[in-house]
Amino acid sequence: MAGAIIENMSTKKLCIVGGILLVFQVIAFLVGGLIAPSPTTAVPYVSVKCIDIRKNHHKTKWLTPWGPNHCEKIKDFDEAMSRQIEANDIVFAVHVPLPNKEMSPWFQFMLFIMQLDIAFKMDNDLKENAEITLDVSLAYRDDMFDDWEEIAHAIEIRKLKCTFGSPKTLESEGRHYDCDFLPFMEIGSVAHKYYLINIRLPVNERKGINVGIGEIKDIRLVGIHQNGGFTKVWFAMKTFLTPSVLIIMVWYWRRIMLMTRAPVLLEKVIFALGISMTFINIPVEWFSIGFDWTWMLLFGDIRQGIFYAMLLSFWIIFCGEHMMDQNERNRLSGYWKQVGPIAVGSFCLFIFDMCERGVQLKNPFYSIWTTEVGTELAMAFIIVAGICLCLYFLFLCFMVFQVFRNISGKQSSLPAMSKARRLHYEGLIFRFKFLMLITLTCAAMTVIFFIVSQVTEGHWKWGDITIQANSAFFTGIYGMWNLYVFALMFLYAPSHKNYGEDQSNGDLGVNSGEELQLTTTITHVDGPTEVYKLARKDAQE
Repeated sequence: MAGAIIENMSTKKLCIVGGILLVFQVIAFLVGGLIAPSPTTAVPYVSVKCIDIRKNHHKTKWLTPWGPNHCEKIKDFDEAMSRQIEANDIVFAVHVPLPNKEMSPWFQFMLFIMQLDIAFKMDNDLKENAEITLDVSLAYRDDMFDDWEEIAHAIEIRKLKCTFGSPKTLESEGRHYDCDFLPFMEIGSVAHKYYLINIRLPVNERKGINVGIGEIKDIRLVGIHQNGGFTKVWFAMKTFLTPSVLIIMVWYWRRIMLMTRAPVLLEKVIFALGISMTFINIPVEWFSIGFDWTWMLLFGDIRQGIFYAMLLSFWIIFCGEHMMDQNERNRLSGYWKQVGPIAVGSFCLFIFDMCERGVQLKNPFYSIWTTEVGTELAMAFIIVAGICLCLYFLFLCFMVFQVFRNISGKQSSLPAMSKARRLHYEGLIFRFKFLMLITLTCAAMTVIFFIVSQVTEGHWKWGDITIQANSAFFTGIYGMWNLYVFALMFLYAPSHKNYGEDQSNGDLGVNSGEELQLTTTITHVDGPTEVYKLARKDAQE
């Protein structure tokens, strides 16, 4: 009678927990799909050709395309030639944002890509493997009548990759090349209202600078920034999830500390996974609204890298700790072959990120992909990280195969075991299959929603309802991995309740001739886990 009551309570508890997690998962997707706008906005800019006349009496080096004290403009280079204006005196000016608008700290970052309009001309053809040298400057101000303050200045070189679809004859003069977009600038904060970009194309025929780059008609930029509405929803989610995961993490560790034994490896790894998730959740981004913290993008990459490294390590150790008859367990050193590729791959990606976004903290115009050495170095880091990832998944697939093969062997011999040993293996099998199902579901949803967000237009319309698919992907997947960590700590926390006489020493088989291997946390007589309690109903039937 008592066993039936316990079974009903366990089943009810599992259903309640699963239902609550499912509700929160649906809410996470709906928050992004129905409340948040699109994550980012792309704004096209066309540069204005200004004349730099500082040699005579110009008061400032900053040339503004419109507004107070705007520069003297020319329409095209034909006008410049007719007025005998040299190429070195022409500045391409871009004001961010467009007229009658302001930038906001809620935009979080700015990413710019460049497109060159290059016309074909017989006497000024575009050479193969041509390189363009850019003298670029970035400034800001918070009032339309303030002076511009410099943020960065650099001399950058970009490789031109262009094709021409027509024969290069006199009849084709004036037609434009089809050129790839070029990386231009990335800045990790939007702390000011107005930004100004000045681009010069210095020409030096003796040194071969900007020679053989064709006839440049215009410079176009596309600015990408995060939407303020999405930022507010994202901050709200992080603010809500931080105490939620932190509370379950404290509760989980307190349960372990109440045990008379020391924490085992799997419990430590789950706790470390909770710490890494909390590290991502802590909404330090709130400070970026009031402070010019350009390092937030790099900091975000580091936080995500730590979490993913811990998640991959957890999967390996979880499988290893469920090798039911394996002796080398409960020691991190026993997993060095599997965890090693994770460490090497993570280190390579960290170095790559430091070489890209780390340098951009000082020079926002820098890109590691603009030089041959930088490209080869970046590709080397990415290839090594890819090899490490492949090795990791080979190890993981092999370990999962071993565990399932072990499970098949144990299931066939369960009826012949004593009740205590049968409960031991029933619990191991149940929790392994249960977590594998959750893990595969989370991984599949991540991949599916990522693909859907890439191939769709970014939003779906159902009647009068518009669903932002990309926003739903970000909020839903972010919420899903938080719930995954939450469920892990809840289901694997040791219990301190006594569930009947069948858990006594006598029934555990200690006095019998059969040895019981207490190799995982759920079999310890000092308290089974929540999963073990839920699994016992199957064994008791």
